[in-house]
Amino acid sequence: MSVHWIAAAARELGFDLVGMVPASPLQTAGYFSAWVEAGYHGLMAYLGRPDSVARRADLDSVLRGVRTVLTVAVNYHTLPLPPQCRDDPSRGVVASYAWGDDYHDVIPERLAGIVAFIELQVGNKVPNRWYTDTGPVLEREIAQRAGLGWIGKNTCLINPRSGSYFLLAEILLGVELPPDDPFTSDHCGSCRRCIEACPTNCILPNRTIDSNRCISYLTIEEKGHIPLELRPQIGNWIFGCDVCQQVCPWNLRFAPAFEEHSGEPRFAAQPDRAAPTLQDEMALTPQTFNQKFKGSPVKRTKRRGYLRNI
Repeated sequence: MSVHWIAAAARELGFDLVGMVPASPLQTAGYFSAWVEAGYHGLMAYLGRPDSVARRADLDSVLRGVRTVLTVAVNYHTLPLPPQCRDDPSRGVVASYAWGDDYHDVIPERLAGIVAFIELQVGNKVPNRWYTDTGPVLEREIAQRAGLGWIGKNTCLINPRSGSYFLLAEILLGVELPPDDPFTSDHCGSCRRCIEACPTNCILPNRTIDSNRCISYLTIEEKGHIPLELRPQIGNWIFGCDVCQQVCPWNLRFAPAFEEHSGEPRFAAQPDRAAPTLQDEMALTPQTFNQKFKGSPVKRTKRRGYLRNI
């Protein structure tokens, strides 16, 4: 079976980057364990469960008999918001991955398509399991080992030709496929733009994040009160944050390409979701909130959390 056919099929299904790696032990499992022990995962208790930490170190515990991990990435950054929306203080701003449909609804059906293609090629069922940030896998290390890019100082995977506005997904496969070469170089150099631009100083020196201070965590995962001392730094972000990506030279370099190419249509910006008027949002009832954000990642905050952010 040709891996080039698999890569072509994945791109036909809408993925921008494709790579394959052997399902060997992951080197960053120790970093993840130390990150959890330091409490940097905040109140995301599911990340700190003993079984969650252990499974990230051994892919065979996630899928018995796994031989290969196929990793893919899809660009979610579509046409930028007009300045009058982005810079208007009467509006809130939503992280760009949540401007359109929820990627948890978009990506899985495409992963299923890749598995179906592989099974058709080998002529039998192949043990498999797939995730898009929903399972116990260290997806950025896997993507780096598969040649998709390097892990930047802002903790995002950065591709030298396309930047970092990607959603990652993985398919664990019980079949051996030829691996791709890893991405071994680091192109962040001495740049510290993301670290210096972070409003809440949540980016740590070892390319991890203190979730307790991250605007994305505070506006999405934090279900209680946002600490008073951090509220002024949040600005008008009402769901997630893009600052560390907005200032990255690798994204700025490819901004013209983003303006010319609208990307995945289902991730396209819907102005009433991407930069809504704050005063109007205060009037959302449970019914209108559910109607407005049907199929949107914003529903993760529920109405209570969303109005708290507003």
